[in-house]
Amino acid sequence: MTGTLLEIWSAPEAAGPMRRLPAGRLVAGAGLEGDRYALGGGTWAQYPDLEKQLTLVDADEVAAVAAETGTALTPGDTRRNLVTRDIALPELVGRWFAVGDALLFGMKRCPPCTHLERLTGARLVKAMAYRGGVNAAVFGGAAIAEGAAVRLLDDAEAARRGAPTGADAPVPRRV
Repeated sequence: MTGTLLEIWSAPEAAGPMRRLPAGRLVAGAGLEGDRYALGGGTWAQYPDLEKQLTLVDADEVAAVAAETGTALTPGDTRRNLVTRDIALPELVGRWFAVGDALLFGMKRCPPCTHLERLTGARLVKAMAYRGGVNAAVFGGAAIAEGAAVRLLDDAEAARRGAPTGADAPVPRRV
């Protein structure tokens, strides 16, 4: 299963405007360099570290939500960091995957909240309930750029890349 990274989005502070980046760096244990969560802030900063490092959303799901809600919703409006295509994001929960050379683990689905509705002015919670993307933890940092491959890794390849195993392996949260 391989998809493509279409867009990279970041905001340096909670509720601050998102800005699109052609490239960035994923930092192990932190997330997207310069983003609010990697800097220790963000609206949901109190959540467990592994659940707030990075968010991914599918471009086609965003387009479907925009059409369904009659809004001009864009991927950047969703406040997710990475916008992908051609990879089933919910299937990444509980699994290792790569964005370019970075090693990530899918921690949980990322349903929208009323905070997103307040920021966009659109009724999105119901429409995005199963299309909000996923949260991921970064275990192996690397530079990333738009156009990078997003692909599922088997456990053996993830271990070769330095993924923790056994009792040290991350545990996803099913929501």
